Amino acid sequence: MHMFKLTVLKVLICVHLTHAMPTLVAQETNAEQRATREPELYVRVTKGDGGSPRAMQTAIARYEGKAGTKYEGIRVDLVGVVHIGEDEYYSALNRRLAKYDSVLYELVAPDGTRIRPQDLERNRSLLGSMQSGMKDMLNLEYQLEKIDYMAKNFRHADMSPDEFIVDMERRGDSVAKMVARMMGAGLASSAATGGDASMLFAFFSKDRSKLLKRSMAQQLVDVETVTAGFDDENGENTLIKGRNAKAFEVLEDELSKGKKRLAVFYGAGHLADMAERLEKDFEMEKKKTIWLDAWDLTSN
Repeated sequence: MHMFKLTVLKVLICVHLTHAMPTLVAQETNAEQRATREPELYVRVTKGDGGSPRAMQTAIARYEGKAGTKYEGIRVDLVGVVHIGEDEYYSALNRRLAKYDSVLYELVAPDGTRIRPQDLERNRSLLGSMQSGMKDMLNLEYQLEKIDYMAKNFRHADMSPDEFIVDMERRGDSVAKMVARMMGAGLASSAATGGDASMLFAFFSKDRSKLLKRSMAQQLVDVETVTAGFDDENGENTLIKGRNAKAFEVLEDELSKGKKRLAVFYGAGHLADMAERLEKDFEMEKKKTIWLDAWDLTSN
């Protein structure tokens, strides 16, 4: 029973941190393809001396328009983020985001929504409350409380709640079905790997925050553990692909206004699909990847 409860907790945490998941791709139907695919990571755990975990990092993937194409000379940075992290991590992101002509940000909310710090407590959702509780448990900070969403160069680029529901209903899907699929994947993974043992140990350790962060960081970079729940039977999903499509409609609008240096500031799990869109639809090519430390895995 304890292991089941831990698995539920782990899946709930992953639901709320899924935007930090690396390379969320449509489920391959061919087992051999799954085995040979080498997914590009947008979140990773680095090791320190002796091989112990040092940090969980998120990526900034820089893309530029190819010579001779419509967007030649245009730069779009896919700025991945996790929704709870170190204070310095968000400070570093704020410094970087201030330099762009336009920053397109995620938030399932009515078009044009701006996030004011004074509104967070009054309007805190169940999701936000759980994330806030997790950041306290892990001694981390909450993204919405640390990022300056009132900056003049920020623009909302996400679905409204109504658009989100309509898109799921159009495909015959629902949040409940998605969570159920993720629960199944999480239970299967825990049974196969015994991954809950490290979390159980962490809860009763004097270094609880550090060990929980290490355990969760490893879970978040395990693509097979959690991503099975996102796609429906047709390989589609609203959480990643539907919202990305909306974000890129806004990106096209910003580009049409002559913006030259843009950032798409989204959970890191969105970046794989976004990268594919930039390469195929915008004829852009990747120039480099920058890594930022999101979680310090060496201390509580």
